[in-house]
Amino acid sequence: MLARKICQRSRPTTFSSLRAMATSDSPVADREFPFARPRTHEPPAEYAMLRQQCPVAQAKLFDGSPIWLLTKLKDCQQVLVDNRFSKVRTHPGFPELVPGAKAAVEGREPTFVDQDPPQHTKFRGFIEPYFTAQYGEKMRPGIRQKVDELIDDMKKGSKPANLQEAFSLPLAFKVIYELLGIPFSDYDFLSNNIAMRTSGSSTARDAAAAQQELTDYMERLVDSRVKDPREDVISWVIRDNLKKGEISRDQLAAHAFLLVVAGNATVASMINLGVMTLLDNPDQLEALKSDPSLLNSAVHEICRYHTASSYALRRVALEDVQVRDKTVKRGEGVIALNQSANRDEEHFPDPDRFDIRRSPNPEIAFGYGTHECIAMPLSFVELEEAFRGLFDGRLNNLRLAVPASQLQFSEPRQDVGLVEMPVTWD
Repeated sequence: MLARKICQRSRPTTFSSLRAMATSDSPVADREFPFARPRTHEPPAEYAMLRQQCPVAQAKLFDGSPIWLLTKLKDCQQVLVDNRFSKVRTHPGFPELVPGAKAAVEGREPTFVDQDPPQHTKFRGFIEPYFTAQYGEKMRPGIRQKVDELIDDMKKGSKPANLQEAFSLPLAFKVIYELLGIPFSDYDFLSNNIAMRTSGSSTARDAAAAQQELTDYMERLVDSRVKDPREDVISWVIRDNLKKGEISRDQLAAHAFLLVVAGNATVASMINLGVMTLLDNPDQLEALKSDPSLLNSAVHEICRYHTASSYALRRVALEDVQVRDKTVKRGEGVIALNQSANRDEEHFPDPDRFDIRRSPNPEIAFGYGTHECIAMPLSFVELEEAFRGLFDGRLNNLRLAVPASQLQFSEPRQDVGLVEMPVTWD
């Protein structure tokens, strides 16, 4: 109660005292963000406390700079549709979560995910027709075939199997590779460089080298499609936009890079976490097996319950903006905590309970508003087909190959995920 009173008391009017009070108001002002998950897949405990006591609060980043945390659904939605908050990472004050991130984007060809309208609208519009719900349905038969092939390969292989390597990652990458016209024979090369680029254990030199390898690959791919167009997204954008001067070769290569490196690991992580959670709730798994019409609702709930991409919704204020009872000053960073918003008690009754029949379910695992993830409809088709195939009986009595207590999760300050997913079957 004391924290709530402190959080909501009257604000002083001078700039310096307002800035000081903004920090002292916060129950987490002296804590470094990101917060740590207390165990396994549970969200940080600070989120529930802030939703109750101080929904718009400040914490500090690794370099000591403050960041505003939005923990409730409506506040996140408000900011994510407000063009007074920018997604451009080169703006002063844009919140980065790790050292070196700001330098890494300097001089790099930007893509629509790091742009504001109208540039965002323009470049997203070149690619979005191939990521609509309708196009996802067009791809469903091919995705189902890929699921079947991977399950057949699992059955031919040894047990136990690591679902992450045998199924989840290959499915996510097979889908995007086909869409972009990338031969799957390049999977090892690309996946190794993607892992090197994002691994916290990589040296700066190794990460930079992997980044360059991927950039060079995408540029060669675009050049090859200019000379030899095929039935893929890159060829279609070359035909419809590049040849008209609406997008440059380097800009298209940057967007191809984005589509390969962004989101596929998240889809794989959601498959693993979904399988784990369904196995941990056998009554709901049986209901899903008996009634496939629950698949879409189940995917929404898995995404709400886990929110495997929880640090991407960052913005910087372009002018002073009121959010609830707080003033976010121009140049201050904000993060919409979708993992917290997806447990908002006002919109999700009994939010810590997993319920594949939850309705309504206004989860924002893939973001919200202008920058809602372009691949969300395609990802939903992938997830639906993955769970359909994994639990249709071909992998009879699919189950964990180790006790749940022995599963290894990602580092507690990183997005939630499983390091590996050992499974077996009869």
